[in-house]
Amino acid sequence: MGAWELLLVGVVLLLGLSGVLVPGAPGSWLVWAAVLWWAFEDPQALSWAVLVGATAVLFVAQVIRWRLPPRRLRASGATPRMAAYAGAGALLGFFLLPVLGAIPGYIGGGYLAERLRLGGHGEAKASVRSVMRAGGTSVLVELFACLLIAGAWLGAVIWGS
Repeated sequence: MGAWELLLVGVVLLLGLSGVLVPGAPGSWLVWAAVLWWAFEDPQALSWAVLVGATAVLFVAQVIRWRLPPRRLRASGATPRMAAYAGAGALLGFFLLPVLGAIPGYIGGGYLAERLRLGGHGEAKASVRSVMRAGGTSVLVELFACLLIAGAWLGAVIWGS
């Protein structure tokens, strides 16, 4: 697979990661489709293993999401700016504190957005807590699963070639 094709797969992965944060967008499906495309274009044992792992991770994430309460993010006061900050925090946390840093990064990014919007610590903390209870945990589970898949793909591309 050429460099341009790998770049396009990476762009689709990034679109999928950002799609997780947008209500109604098929973010996890885009991430899975990008890995599927890569596996078909570069048929090796490693690429098929990443595809099987991605399928299993997304299945487990869906089962976990079904067990959580339904999303009611708009009613809780979540804003698109908060989603962008939380997503950026999760992405930074995922790479700065490998893998598990996505969780505090997500919550910290949401807190930062609310702190900037509301001004005080108490109000921001209460807002983040209500958003996480109203469906932010569901978004975090899906985003974390997609970040795991994107990280596995990136690792396979870098070290598998």
